[in-house]
Amino acid sequence: MSKNSSNPTNGTNNKGNGNSTRKPGGRAATERLHEERRRAERSARIRRRTVVGAASAAVLALAAGVAFAVGGSGGGAQGGPLVVPANASGPGGTVVTYGKADAAHTLEVYEDFRCPYCEQLETTDGPTMQALADNGTYKIDYHLATFLDKGLGGKGSRTALAAAGAALNEGVDKFKQFHDVLYANQPDERDDAFADTDHLLDLAGKVPGLKTDAFVKAVQEGTYAPWAAEVSKAFDNSGVTGTPTVNLDGKKLEVFGNGAAVAPDQFTAMVKQAIG
Repeated sequence: MSKNSSNPTNGTNNKGNGNSTRKPGGRAATERLHEERRRAERSARIRRRTVVGAASAAVLALAAGVAFAVGGSGGGAQGGPLVVPANASGPGGTVVTYGKADAAHTLEVYEDFRCPYCEQLETTDGPTMQALADNGTYKIDYHLATFLDKGLGGKGSRTALAAAGAALNEGVDKFKQFHDVLYANQPDERDDAFADTDHLLDLAGKVPGLKTDAFVKAVQEGTYAPWAAEVSKAFDNSGVTGTPTVNLDGKKLEVFGNGAAVAPDQFTAMVKQAIG
């Protein structure tokens, strides 16, 4: 899915000018008028400063509230200490590598756990993608995003990614199995079901041996939420503008045709042609 951006709106402020007239009655009356105007202008300036200060305070308070809402519940606060899962790879530990480390080729897969097209790719071609990694044709580098949370509202992408980090800490194979379970049980993209850590733990029960005490604690406390934020940031800086994107040795593979994921045999042929 493509990423979206919003455009800011601009406002204008208008300021009116006052005029004074000199009436008969002498200089004293004129001075009184000037003094009254100066007092009025000083009062107006004070009121403006007060309003601006109050507005600034309100904006800061709102920003603090938003930051808490984004990172403060259901999956842990992103402002906590950065803990990189064991078995992470790539710059800053923001990549998950599956397969043989010495494989001659690398398949880069860019995904978001809430992306329905990613689900279609994984449920159609995922087993073939894994089989080719298992036989050493390539290794898979997963680059994971959370931009659909912003586009659709909610926090399912980043909460699922943080839970996937807890699975990665248990082992790359555990991450891969949990990754596959998430896509096999993906809700409608408008349903933020992955934001519920209890639901994620229920799904983790489908992966044999995954639900250790350490895994459950990490998911419930959001231990890897700050790591998920770093992984998402790395995706945002990658230049990739949509999910899923699949590159083999840096060259994009057209894994969708006519709005659907290519068949597994087409995917295999595509890979063989790309690597000769």
